[in-house]
Amino acid sequence: MGVGGHFWDLLKPYARPEGSDFLRNKWVAVDLSIWIVQHETAIKTHVRNPHLRLTFFRTINLFSKFGAFPVFVVDGTPSPLKLQARIARFFRASGIELSDLPVAEEGVSVERNSAFSKCVRECVELLELFGMPVLKAKGEAEALCAQLNNEGYVDACITADSDAFLFGAKCVIKCIRPNSKEPFECYHMSDIEAGLGLKRKHLIAISLLVGNDHNLSGVQGIGLETALRLVQAFNEDEILNRLREMGNGETPLFHGDIKSLDDSIPSSNESSPKIRCSHCSFCGHPGSKKAHFKFSCEYCSTSKSEGCMKKPEGFKCDCASCDMLQREKEQKKQENWRTKICNKIALESNFPNEEIIKMYLCNNNGYFTAKDGPCISWGDPKTEMLVDFLAFHQLWEPSYTRQMMLPMMSTIFLRGMAINPVKTLLYGQYECDSVLRVKIRYGHQFYVVKWKKDVTALGSVMHTIPSEESDMQHDATELEESLDLLEESDGLKVHVDEGCCYLLTDENMDLVRSAFPEKVDRFLHEKELKELKKRKNSSSRSEGTNANSESKKSSSVQLNITEFYRSTKVQIQVKPGEDQGAGALEEKRKVSSPNLSKSVRRRLLFD
Repeated sequence: MGVGGHFWDLLKPYARPEGSDFLRNKWVAVDLSIWIVQHETAIKTHVRNPHLRLTFFRTINLFSKFGAFPVFVVDGTPSPLKLQARIARFFRASGIELSDLPVAEEGVSVERNSAFSKCVRECVELLELFGMPVLKAKGEAEALCAQLNNEGYVDACITADSDAFLFGAKCVIKCIRPNSKEPFECYHMSDIEAGLGLKRKHLIAISLLVGNDHNLSGVQGIGLETALRLVQAFNEDEILNRLREMGNGETPLFHGDIKSLDDSIPSSNESSPKIRCSHCSFCGHPGSKKAHFKFSCEYCSTSKSEGCMKKPEGFKCDCASCDMLQREKEQKKQENWRTKICNKIALESNFPNEEIIKMYLCNNNGYFTAKDGPCISWGDPKTEMLVDFLAFHQLWEPSYTRQMMLPMMSTIFLRGMAINPVKTLLYGQYECDSVLRVKIRYGHQFYVVKWKKDVTALGSVMHTIPSEESDMQHDATELEESLDLLEESDGLKVHVDEGCCYLLTDENMDLVRSAFPEKVDRFLHEKELKELKKRKNSSSRSEGTNANSESKKSSSVQLNITEFYRSTKVQIQVKPGEDQGAGALEEKRKVSSPNLSKSVRRRLLFD
């Protein structure tokens, strides 16, 4: 979707790999339609209403795990050009001749199909129950996302539609993977400009040449590499005007073209014959072969008493005459290429399409004014209404919905405590007890926070962890790596300690420190004491080991080498009349040192 010709592959080398902390405390505009379109490929198993499930879990992960403030944007009424391109895509996929394609009437637009519109309405209702801001675009959602980013209302856009760059986006995140430690692709317009020399109007020109969502075909015979080479020959202010000239059948001046007679090459005049001095067929330098037969020319490095050196294969002379001819050939080649490209563009009717250019350059894609700005605010989730909504649409148990929402509710609680530390309860019945440990998940560190539950609500807990298992989880770090294709959040984790029941959540370390600095300090102090105690125990054990080794060393220091090796052998006294076969062998096995390797013991037994 977006610019054709594998446009993302062109931008791929300039993507920045960003981690999950990149979005923390940043406002991001999310193209909701992309999420709905992706649900069929993201979820391989058959589930009920996958668009609601994917939106539910992605929103929780984006808000709690990544720490972002998402602003969701939905599509408005598509333009006639988008409708025409959609019909053309359907004709092409069905094998129908594009000559039979109907022409959309001026000013007539139709809404999207009813099934997709129903999915959008349900997702918007879900997001509003979450308390998330949802904006509706006049046309394309990625256009409003780009405008919000360009005007500074959000820090980045999350969309897989490359048209966002053409609408003015400065930072585009192609996709996010909540359950993966792999970094996501983040594209900055400044990096694209520095690497390719392309600005917004350059990208618009490329889309006009190779095709886009509003004109699938583009210019016949022009691919992405040709379009890139063409637009790089002009600066941003003149590129669209040069395309208009090419569309009218004119050949504009390119950078480096001859603009005056003073800049021209003297020998390039067709009326004058091209004079090229004679070259030696043996060494390839100026002069005749006869003149170079006895004495070498000034270009060869041999002594004057010898002849010239034979020219190697593929030799090219770099004298003034040859250099001038080479420049004339290169210039002629460039002129032929440009003429060919201009002729292809001139064959296209209505090129460039001014309506598409106007649409990409438009900065009024939402229902708000530049003075007032968009209405963006985040509210608290309506938990009970969300439970009822998902019980109706997804047939989820209320307890399951509340469990899955726990990471989001704890994040909201910690943010509120960091701003206004008042004594309130999470979910109305939990309070922060302490920090249990540090957890490493998907390559990032989190604090595992213990939430103490009221004693009267203990009966609602369905799962418990035995105390023996909970005691084993007091390590400093814990590595948990998993990949859930459904992008489902972690389920409820319950910790039982000395008869008290605790909920466990993974929280951002900076957020926990801002909300409960005294609990973090206490955890770090206890951790330091444990490490100090562990170091003392290890040092005492090492001292005891060193003392034993020194005593053994002192007892054997007086032995010479013969006595030492003799002392390591065990003398077996065999009484007269005893069998010295199997009994002796068994005795050897018993006294053989367990510190010796298996191969050494085998040699001792069978030698």
